[in-house]
Amino acid sequence: MNCHCGSGVNFEKCCEPYILRTSSPETSEQLMRSRYSAFVVGAVDYIYETHHPSKRAEVSKDEIMSWSQDSQWHGLEIVELKDGQMKDSHGVVEFVAKYSTSGQKYTHHERASFEKVEDNWFFMDGKIIKNSVKNPNKHVGRNDPCICGSGKKYKKCCLLK
Repeated sequence: MNCHCGSGVNFEKCCEPYILRTSSPETSEQLMRSRYSAFVVGAVDYIYETHHPSKRAEVSKDEIMSWSQDSQWHGLEIVELKDGQMKDSHGVVEFVAKYSTSGQKYTHHERASFEKVEDNWFFMDGKIIKNSVKNPNKHVGRNDPCICGSGKKYKKCCLLK
């Protein structure tokens, strides 16, 4: 089976070793791809543990699980990479993740920043790219696009109001 991340490589040789912690991503792109695959397979602990330790208080495992399980994942497209290679300590990955929830299709377009600490990459933060579609659902997860259409994640926008 090809990997969920769209690399064209078999899942067992692509993202699964990262999710199972038998190896570590060497680039921010590999971490981004493995985090997407983790959402597909419901690997909540991996998603949580790959958040930068200073940001974990902002993350809810229950919300990660809910978004992972309540969504059908339709693909990941890497739009742009900035730094994030083996020699770098910071990286940015712009990506588009397609998914649907309750039959409604969504496109999650984000510019995610990553930091490497002691040879391990971590997700720092993400910024939703403008022109995002308003989320019509009454129940909105912290990491979903805000219902106001600002382009920010709900947790960084109307959740604070």
